[in-house]
Amino acid sequence: MLQGFVRIPDWRLTTAEILYHLPDHPGVLQSFVWQKLDRAPEFPELERFLAFWRREIEGSLHSVRVASAALTQPAELRYAAGQFRLH
Repeated sequence: MLQGFVRIPDWRLTTAEILYHLPDHPGVLQSFVWQKLDRAPEFPELERFLAFWRREIEGSLHSVRVASAALTQPAELRYAAGQFRLH
């Protein structure tokens, strides 16, 4: 194990695409991307951010798509199918 490296299995890089209605034009959707380390599958940081949004932001939420990737995972290696030469 690497020195100074702490593995926290539930914490993952989490990305959320938030679609919301513009306050002045409710028929128009705007996109916002949020990204942070969060604990899967509860996602407390995302829940906290969405609660803040509902409380403080005028644009009402339409939908939230969440993607999460493990921070530490085995490396994926494969050989390239060609050769590249640099001058």
